[in-house]
Amino acid sequence: MKIKNLIKKETARQKKVINLVPSENYVSKDVLAALGSPLTNKYAEGKSRQRYYFGNEVVDQIEDGVKELVYKAFKISPKKYDVNVQPYSGSIANLATYLEAVGPGGKILAMSLEHGGHLTHGHPVSWSGKLFDFKHYGVGRDGFIDYSEVSKIAKRFRPKLIVCGASAYPRKIDFKKFRQIADSVVYPEQSRRGALLMADIAHIAGLIAGGVHPSPFPYADIVTTTTQKTLRGPRGAIIIAKRQAKLSTSQVDNLSEKIDKAVFPGLQGGPQMHTIAAIGVCLEEALKPSFKKYAKQTVANAKALATELKKLGFKIISGGTDNHLMLVDVTPLGLTGKVAGERLERAGIIVNKNMIPYDTRKPWDPSGIRLGTPVVTTQGMKEKDMRKIAQKIYKILTK
Repeated sequence: MKIKNLIKKETARQKKVINLVPSENYVSKDVLAALGSPLTNKYAEGKSRQRYYFGNEVVDQIEDGVKELVYKAFKISPKKYDVNVQPYSGSIANLATYLEAVGPGGKILAMSLEHGGHLTHGHPVSWSGKLFDFKHYGVGRDGFIDYSEVSKIAKRFRPKLIVCGASAYPRKIDFKKFRQIADSVVYPEQSRRGALLMADIAHIAGLIAGGVHPSPFPYADIVTTTTQKTLRGPRGAIIIAKRQAKLSTSQVDNLSEKIDKAVFPGLQGGPQMHTIAAIGVCLEEALKPSFKKYAKQTVANAKALATELKKLGFKIISGGTDNHLMLVDVTPLGLTGKVAGERLERAGIIVNKNMIPYDTRKPWDPSGIRLGTPVVTTQGMKEKDMRKIAQKIYKILTK
């Protein structure tokens, strides 16, 4: 079977299903056009205006322009922050940050995968768990981050870097509290105080740009994000780092420059200029008033979906959501996440199976499913549609 035909088949599948995967979104025709443009032919190894190839007049302008759009979208100053739009993925962005912020074997505190974190936040099967010394925090039995407990762990463990951000946490993240926790870490042997703070906003970048979630700026020293989720762009990544990180009793000079070198030549070769251009297109879209409406509606839809599911008797982790996603414990229905996901897929609803906090089951067949509203909101659905979807989910999983 020809690949071209399979692409047509996948396009048709995406149009006919109800997609509730929170890490997916449907990009605009303009984003797709940039991804499929002749920019894919261009090799531009190096930074803008510091390339190892020639013929870069246009691609330099593109990369510089995309960086300017990042500053505008997140309302930050180029005097304080440097932007790198070259990482191929969020995993590369996180690894580059870890390598320069703490170095191999360095201590990092992050959210555990089981409680909502990400594989790259130190899970043993990931390179992050193999290369660095991770300690984890999680959520309480109520599903919320216990910041006092995070503070206690940080003071005992004394990490050089604290990571805040998640892939399955349905509540707002208090970046100011994380900054206070980072500032309180003491290193007696070095007679200094203050850890670096990194915010992984891969899931909520679009909500931050749209003004419906608190911003990690100016609290975080480094911010990493993917661009394909709520930001509604291509599968790429961005690193935003302070040029000089001022800690409680010291500072880290040239932090952003060091991270840039970790990306290239440290971890990858030439940047994918077609992807960078597509990131620029999605950021241009994110600066329009319509995107703010989209971000607001994404959250409103998630709240409506969670509320209706709860009314129908589903167990919603933390009792609801503040962002674009929610976790549902399906074990009270006598189901597992795998079985529930398969049933829903057969009925045309796409979710992902997901571990829930304090899960006793394995990741491949966990106790929960994760639902999100980025795609259905892109398709123009509203709260009334979410209530109908919740009722459909109930019928499918309880029959």
